[in-house]
Amino acid sequence: MSPIQDQDHRPLLLAGPSLGLRLAILSFAAVGLMVADHRLGYMGVVRDWLSVATYPFHWAVDAPSSAWDYLSDAFRTRASLRDENDRLGNENRELRLRLMRYEALEQENRRLREARAGSARVAERYLVAEILQVDLDPYRQRVLIDKGSREGVFAGQAALDAEGVFGQVTRVGPVSAEVIMISDPAHAIPVQINRTGVRTIAVGLGQTGKLMLPYLPRNADVAEGDLVVSSGLGGVFPPGYPVARVAEVVRDPAEPLLSVGVTPLAHLDRDPEVLLVWFDNRIVEPVPEPAAEAGAQEPPAAEAATSAAAPAPAAEGAEPAPGAAAPAAGGT
Repeated sequence: MSPIQDQDHRPLLLAGPSLGLRLAILSFAAVGLMVADHRLGYMGVVRDWLSVATYPFHWAVDAPSSAWDYLSDAFRTRASLRDENDRLGNENRELRLRLMRYEALEQENRRLREARAGSARVAERYLVAEILQVDLDPYRQRVLIDKGSREGVFAGQAALDAEGVFGQVTRVGPVSAEVIMISDPAHAIPVQINRTGVRTIAVGLGQTGKLMLPYLPRNADVAEGDLVVSSGLGGVFPPGYPVARVAEVVRDPAEPLLSVGVTPLAHLDRDPEVLLVWFDNRIVEPVPEPAAEAGAQEPPAAEAATSAAAPAPAAEGAEPAPGAAAPAAGGT
């Protein structure tokens, strides 16, 4: 059967030479074009125009695959950026939190070092207590701390901060204690003017930023800016601890006493912790045992004076007896 047949299976008469001739012509034309393109470069412009003409078809065929790759890469990039952003945000918050804590620890360390340096002269032992609660009653200046009798805290114990006297313990529980601040109306502390040594009492007014010295006579030597320190009387606070600074002095000729307002040096409204101290009783009490021993050593000298005065008359020999009794009274 012939390669080309009609519907009735009848072979069509094809001109074999004419087909071969056409193929030969096409082959020679292709070879000629290749030779001309290779030798003379005439087909470059044609290829350029053909590439421009066929570019939309190439773009249309490649567009779905390129769009899918682009979207996939965009979503992957967005997801990775979001995850990295979340991670960096969490790290930033954690680092900021640590930085704030480090700053707080640095400030706390500085305050505790200053408080320890101020109490090292007379304190046998000290304990840092954190303030847990502040009394909301405007007429009560008291705080609750997180140390109690289990740590050895006792009623009447002195409480300090880095700047001066804070208050003293009033009530003690197993795990907590109440501290009355020096600004409480029910609190009074024996003080003295550091410049002149005048002794008086500082009482609270219920305000964290003000105390009063109500018992100074009108002729007392006190001026604004004078430092007020603890006098050591009463046995709670040792002498020389800063309490306040004189803020105002009102001299009313009609009043027998001065009206002296002082500002506490302790940060009563800002301290997050206080320093509970155990003071050396030998410094708190000004009359220790060595004074009695010194008084006990003086009678031999009196006895020597008595023996030296023995040849004197009886009236003169009786005089050393009071002299011998005087040192004992002083020792007492």
